[in-house]
Amino acid sequence: MTPGSVLLFVLGVVVFVVGLLVSIGLHELGHLFFAKLFGVKVTQYMLGFGRTLWSFRRGDTEYGVKPILLGGYISMVGMLAPRASGKPAPITNTGFYSAMVQDARDASAEQIAEQGDERAFYRLTPWKRIIVMIAGPAMNLVIGIVLFAVLLCGFGAPTTSIAGTTACVLPTSQSTRCTSDDPVSPATRAGLRAGDAVLAVDGRSDVSTTELTTILQRSASSPVRLTVLRDGQRRTITVTPRLATRDVYRADGTVAKEQDGSTKTERVGVVGVSIGQTLVRQSPAAVLPAVWAQTEASASLILDLPQRLVAVWNAAFGSQQRAQDSPVSVVGVGRAIGTVASASGVPVVDKIYTILSLLGALNIGLFVLNLVPLLPLDGGHVAGALWEAVKRRTAKLLGRGDPGPIDLAKTMPLTFAVVVLLGGMSLLLIYADIVRPVRVFG
Repeated sequence: MTPGSVLLFVLGVVVFVVGLLVSIGLHELGHLFFAKLFGVKVTQYMLGFGRTLWSFRRGDTEYGVKPILLGGYISMVGMLAPRASGKPAPITNTGFYSAMVQDARDASAEQIAEQGDERAFYRLTPWKRIIVMIAGPAMNLVIGIVLFAVLLCGFGAPTTSIAGTTACVLPTSQSTRCTSDDPVSPATRAGLRAGDAVLAVDGRSDVSTTELTTILQRSASSPVRLTVLRDGQRRTITVTPRLATRDVYRADGTVAKEQDGSTKTERVGVVGVSIGQTLVRQSPAAVLPAVWAQTEASASLILDLPQRLVAVWNAAFGSQQRAQDSPVSVVGVGRAIGTVASASGVPVVDKIYTILSLLGALNIGLFVLNLVPLLPLDGGHVAGALWEAVKRRTAKLLGRGDPGPIDLAKTMPLTFAVVVLLGGMSLLLIYADIVRPVRVFG
């Protein structure tokens, strides 16, 4: 890499780190705002983990930054409810499960004793606790929506387009110039131009470059109706591909060969165009569907995570190729953004677009991940509050006494297991992103 490329790479990583800090900070700010609104005592608001590098205090809360910028947290008094009055003390034994549960209860009780019980988190109604915990992921969702709005309405959505046209139908794949004997290309006859964005093919929208190529090749002598956008106006152009001989290419882009070593050819429909992509600005109505599609993609990735992690392991410690849709760590995202920023021959607009796309996808991914109903994720607290609400409502309908707050301390062994799994997953992805990163450009 040249010094200029290195500088651009570092700049891209810095942009990512700043974007990540903003995302983390706003996530925790969502928790903080509603916790304070509902009267909960918040003792800390921290970005990062480890020893505190810098902090200041305002009111009850210490605000600060720590060196390991892989997350953040706020510390609320009384996250775990004490045992209900009158219940017998738990039997103390040397079992790991019992010790972990009791340690969690003791730590929460000690914090409540120091800070006071009247402003403890567990005293909130289940619905207020749900709002406090949902507010964090909701901030990531809002960031994602804003970034997607900037991308789609400010820059545009990648849309299949006509990258260039030829005046004639060239006789073979190797031909480069038109002669007087070559027929006029269907693209020229129909009036297609370079830069036309293809919005629909025979009424079907969102056709990819590969799909458009396939449709044209299979439509020799049959008219194909293209809806294109040119100079801000929609036009309908009907083009009829002409049958011609073309080389057959393998999936890896190499020319296929016959058994005798000659080039394999086929008769396909040819229009006389090269197909690419261009950005077409969208209306605000396109933002939420795009965010929903990204949310579905993130949820699908999480559901398929065990299988995908096996593939990551095989790529990191074996010879298997790393898939383009492989899960990545924050290191992988940062490296991808640095690679995009330092890429030569890529327009600045495309670089900004790609970086904002990655940050938008990252925030939607954080939104989905934090809603997984397992502690210590926000979704675990939401699930606990919902279960408590159901128990209390059921007890009221049956004329029984209030069962009180749910005992989340009992979930500590499961929480510990989730932390270990998340930690192991993070280490695997970070290692894979260093030794076998996902290729940004093909």
